[in-house]
This record gives sequence, structure tokens and C-alpha cells, in this order.
Amino acid sequence: MTEQVVVLGSTGSIGQSTLDVIARNKSAFHVFALVAGTNVERLLQQCITHQPKFVVLSDEVHARVFETRLKTASMPFKPEVLYGVEAMQAMASHESVDIVMAAIVGAAGLLPTLSAVEAGKKVLLANKEALVMSGQLFMDKVRKHNATLLPIDSEHNAIYQCLPNCLQQNSQGNIADVGISKILLTGSGGPFLTRALDTLEQVTVREAVTHPNWSMGQKISVDSATMMNKGLEFIEAKWLFNCQVDDIEVVIHPQSMIHSMVQYKDGSVIAQLGQPDMRTPIAYGLAYPNRIDAGVAPIDFSTLMNFSFTKPDFERYPNLRLAMEACKVGQAATTTVNAANEVAVAAFLREQIGFCDIYRVNAESLSRQSMTETDSLDAILALDAQARRIALNVIEELR
Repeated sequence: MTEQVVVLGSTGSIGQSTLDVIARNKSAFHVFALVAGTNVERLLQQCITHQPKFVVLSDEVHARVFETRLKTASMPFKPEVLYGVEAMQAMASHESVDIVMAAIVGAAGLLPTLSAVEAGKKVLLANKEALVMSGQLFMDKVRKHNATLLPIDSEHNAIYQCLPNCLQQNSQGNIADVGISKILLTGSGGPFLTRALDTLEQVTVREAVTHPNWSMGQKISVDSATMMNKGLEFIEAKWLFNCQVDDIEVVIHPQSMIHSMVQYKDGSVIAQLGQPDMRTPIAYGLAYPNRIDAGVAPIDFSTLMNFSFTKPDFERYPNLRLAMEACKVGQAATTTVNAANEVAVAAFLREQIGFCDIYRVNAESLSRQSMTETDSLDAILALDAQARRIALNVIEELR
């Protein structure tokens, strides 16, 4: 049976990789709907190739532009064009849909991803912010609605693959009960792993978005450079694997071949290895528990020179430390850090603030935020909005 897939964030790097894997496995998967932001031209090409029934854009203006372009496109079947968050939610929860790839970057992906969870879908979670913003609420809904949640971030997907089957199938399971002593979360260290600390203030946008190993979007690339990305993954791991802060350790691994590891009480360490290519975890999620062609070549171990590992330097990566500390404080703190970071990175990409100012905005926003209760979606969204306002004020003060 062919499974129907919705791709939230189809024009981004994860979305494009997802469509590549689907194209290699046409008998198993079909694209039901493509959900994108404003990249009309790329979305049009995806529609021509994959023939979805529906297309959703972020707003009416871009939806109308897309409709105009669609009229002249050579296609045997043209999709229905929708727009806005409600339409995204409707696609993610549609009764005909089996799988939802949640790859909209940032807080914008939370509501459609929650809709997929509440509809009991198989959710491939590439949007780490959903758990960073609303971890307890999100995981409670996964259990309540019997949704299948599969992590797609390469690190979390690696950890998932290294877990015993009993824990994969039970999101409430305790890692200690199956003999796990530590989750080892690897990170490359980004493009500035060896750069002199006193030159980081001069980092340009072009330098920050050039990752040594991975091909990613601009926001995630900057997060990798500051290692805030690893901090968000640290928070996500806590919720995904039902563990405590002290159960997770971040390890710098510049080669990005070991995507993460699980350490057991008997001294064993199980690692998942592969090329730094997101199609591998995407294929794992789409076909779970089976394996399919991802278009990724296996590692040729005869050509590998070395694997190296170090502890993260928090002087070099203060954003990583900030996210880990926020994780200890609780949900309000992690929601705040995530929101502030989105605002700060956007300002850096517009060259309104410097590279090191990203941390200053994040830390100052956290210090000014009132840590209110986050026991409902409305409360979480209100806290997120408040944190963004604070971050914008901090940015104005820095300029």
C-alpha cells in the first residue's frame, strides 16, 4: 500500500531531501500535500515533479502568485492552493494522510505539527523547536493520541536507532531500566571550532552559514556555528528519551560520521555511523521499522583517517551552555531561549547585530523574562511572543 505523505516545509533543505527519498521509493510513498513558506518557484517545480493534491503557502499574497504561475505550468493535474496556518493544520491532520514530515523551521512549525500529533499520525519530527517550546505538552499529546513520533535530526535519529526496541516503542520508558547510563550527543563544533576566540566578534554572515560538513538552511547553519543548535538538541533529547539533564553529555566530533551514541551500564557504547546526509534519517523515519534506499553511499572505512572527540569549550560556545542551563530551569526558560535566538539570528542574518551579539541577546532576554506557568498551548505562545518582544528591545539597545 502506498502511504500518503504531507511535507511541512517542502522547499527547505529537509523538505527537499524528503522529496528526494520519496522519488526513489515511488511505490511506497506519494506526496499528498506540500506546505511551504514563500519560495514560489521551487514549490512549483516540486509540484510538477510530485503531483500533490494540495499546496499550502504561508500567506495569501504568495498563494495568489503561485496560482498565477500554476496556470502556465505544464501539468496533467493541478493541486488545490491554500494558505495560512489553519490550512497547514488541516493538511497535517487530514484523514487521507499517513505520514507528516514536520520540517518547518522554528516556532512556526509548532501548530501544524501538534495537529498531526492530535490526529494520531506518524510524525517525522525535524522541527526541534516544537519540543523545545512545549516539551511536556507535546509528549503528553503524543501519548494521549497514540501518535508515532520518530526523530529526524541526525543526532536524535542516531540515538533512537541505538535504543533497545522496547524503549523505541514506549515514550514513557525509563532509560535506566534498560541499562542505559548516558546519552552521548555529538556535534561537529561548526565552522569556528579552531578559530581564535578574539576574532569571533568579526565573524561575517557568509562565514557563519558555511558549515564544514552539512548542507543546511541559513538559520540552522548559524545555530550550528554558535552551537545553539546543539543546545536545542540537548533540550529535545530530554523530552524525546524521557531522561534527565545529567543523563545527556555533549561531545565534539568534527568529522560528523558518528551521529550520536548510547552508553550502557556494562561499559558498551552503541553508535550510529553514516555519511553526513539527512536522507539517511529521513529514509529511516519514512519506512520505520523497515529500511529503504536513501540514495546515500555507505562509509568506506578504508578511506577514513581518524575519529576525534573533545569536550565543548563553553567560552567558545556560550549559547550551548545557556541552552543547557535553561533546560535545567524548565519549560519557560527553554521557550524563551528559543524565541530570543530566532529573533537574534534573524537580526544577525540581516547584519543588524554581530555574531557574538546573538549570545548577548539570548542571555539578556532570558534574564529579563518572567518565568510564568506554561501548562497550556496559549500560555506557551504568549510566553514565546513576550520573549520575542524582549529580544527586539535588546537588539535595539545593542545597535
